[in-house]
Amino acid sequence: MHFTSEQRFDDDVVEREFTLGEIPGILWTPASAPAPLILICPPPLGLGKMYSRLAGRARYYAAEYGFASATLELPGSGDRPRWAAADQARAELRRVMEAGEPVSGEIIDALVLPLVERAVPEWQAALDDLLALPEIGGPVGYEGGIISIGVRLAAVEPRIAAACLFAGSLVPAAIFEDARQVTVPLHVLLQWDDEGNPRQAALDLFDAFGSKEKTLHANMGGHTGVPPYELDAGARFFARHLK
Repeated sequence: MHFTSEQRFDDDVVEREFTLGEIPGILWTPASAPAPLILICPPPLGLGKMYSRLAGRARYYAAEYGFASATLELPGSGDRPRWAAADQARAELRRVMEAGEPVSGEIIDALVLPLVERAVPEWQAALDDLLALPEIGGPVGYEGGIISIGVRLAAVEPRIAAACLFAGSLVPAAIFEDARQVTVPLHVLLQWDDEGNPRQAALDLFDAFGSKEKTLHANMGGHTGVPPYELDAGARFFARHLK
């Protein structure tokens, strides 16, 4: 991990950009150290486009709850090399949805599983380096909008102590098998009228999780209509399990 820039904000939160090999990332740390860590998985739109939202969450966690946060650019996103297979899968998904046709399991697998298989080892490698920093003390939480990445990471990575997941993306059948292996506390968000993601599939995934403590927050509205107060609800969830 190589740090490339640093800035300190008025709330004493420090933001540092870094590279993990060729993968860009950002780390936010509070004034108090060592701090528990939250991994924030961004949507596949690029860190540049998502910076304001990511930084807002991370600085809130740091200033109000004393958490450190880190994010990574996903494969094929932002300034990372384009990924022809992923672009083709997204194009096929758009074609099917615009035609009003059902989204097949083959399309979902082609769109999501290669991303999961690439991204999860990268998050684990980042975790190795982040936990070696003196300002990071663990334990570790995970939150993110691509729920399949979070499910696989929570299933295979014992350093994840709790996860806040957004049921706002298509889920391959293989991820349901991973969900049965997840045992950490879960806080799951569901937009009841999410136009692009079947509600019943999200409910089935929630039912599949093996965690003894799992909470579903369902709110009315579409994909982008998550109420602002859910930020604090997620922070309080992490405060219970990471402190």
